[in-house]
Amino acid sequence: MIADEEREGFAAFLLRMRARNVTSTELFSAMEETPRGSFVPSEWRDWVWSNRAIPIECGETLESCDLQATIIHALELAPGKRVLEIGTGSGYTAAVIARIAERVLSVDRYKTLVEQAIQRHQSLGIDNIIVRQGDGLEGANDGPFDRIVSWAAFDEMPRRFADFLTSDGIMVAPIGPGDDVQTLSKLAKVGSRFERTDLESLRMQPLIKGVAQAL
Repeated sequence: MIADEEREGFAAFLLRMRARNVTSTELFSAMEETPRGSFVPSEWRDWVWSNRAIPIECGETLESCDLQATIIHALELAPGKRVLEIGTGSGYTAAVIARIAERVLSVDRYKTLVEQAIQRHQSLGIDNIIVRQGDGLEGANDGPFDRIVSWAAFDEMPRRFADFLTSDGIMVAPIGPGDDVQTLSKLAKVGSRFERTDLESLRMQPLIKGVAQAL
């Protein structure tokens, strides 16, 4: 649950989301039930409900709560859905998604982040998440999945990921050059291809091939 000192920040977050027409009570309840401050280094806990990214281990970041809510909302989650998450990071978004969906497989290239996320999920008693070290560009062979979300950018349309989705699946991912502005896109699977809807411009780190050897 949200700590008392976070209540004001959470209320401000809700107002910002309503201004963006994101009004999912299921999503907000899942975020409220997941102690966001427990997923960041202690020195950043005062900022968890601000509209800014927060540094975490391995040189990575926890994206702003506004962006996370926007992306998760675009996934159109529901009970029974199986989700592939590319980029575990702190493990926060997997925890939120797992409170709505049936199962989450989350992959990250950093072993350190994988181990920390597993510990956090276990401490919260969330048991429908599998976190694994892996190459996000390779997807996963555990599918098919109903939803796929990527927290790092593809440099071009990830067409091969249509193979990992069910017939009515949805993928949400940033697409564009790693050193420039990208487009957050919602990709709905139709047959063996995607129908693309662009949502907004943003900047995220690019997906890097392979897994980290040192961290």
